[in-house]
Amino acid sequence: MQVETLLKIHIMKTSQLHENEYSVFNATYIKAAGEVNLLEELEISLHDFIRFVQNLPMDKFDYRYADGKWTIKEIIQHIIDTERIFAYRALRISRNDTTPLAGFDENSYASNTAANTRGLQDLLTELSAVRHSNLLLFKSFSDEQLLRVGIASDHPISVRAIGFMLIGHQKQHQKVFGERYL
Repeated sequence: MQVETLLKIHIMKTSQLHENEYSVFNATYIKAAGEVNLLEELEISLHDFIRFVQNLPMDKFDYRYADGKWTIKEIIQHIIDTERIFAYRALRISRNDTTPLAGFDENSYASNTAANTRGLQDLLTELSAVRHSNLLLFKSFSDEQLLRVGIASDHPISVRAIGFMLIGHQKQHQKVFGERYL
């Protein structure tokens, strides 16, 4: 039974999501994830992101393309924070906790970190640890748990949609690096 469940999850794709499993706002991240296998892409996208960041010019990590915009280090910290929050939501919803989950102010979080004082490798190591933890979390979910829908940020969201959002959120920021920081 366990092997069957893992195989179903492993081949799950974004096209299998129903519109009632995520909000219009979250559709951006679902679309950015692409038509991928959830568990495979949770791992592959992490390695792609780390390789991409490690190949950026060193002078770009503290660069802001405009006043009030985040540095690359701050964005990496933001991805880490968001991964933790999304995983917490997935865990709560998967365990059938029906308490509506509050949103979070990403700008407040970003202004209350020390991301720019941290080394790049330290940030990437933390991101890797968080993503690997999330990969194990998603591997542990049954099909029934993946289909559960809860409320987060005043909108319905399924556990499996959150998994694709982890991927899409990271990919969206990687795209911004290429468009605005290089």
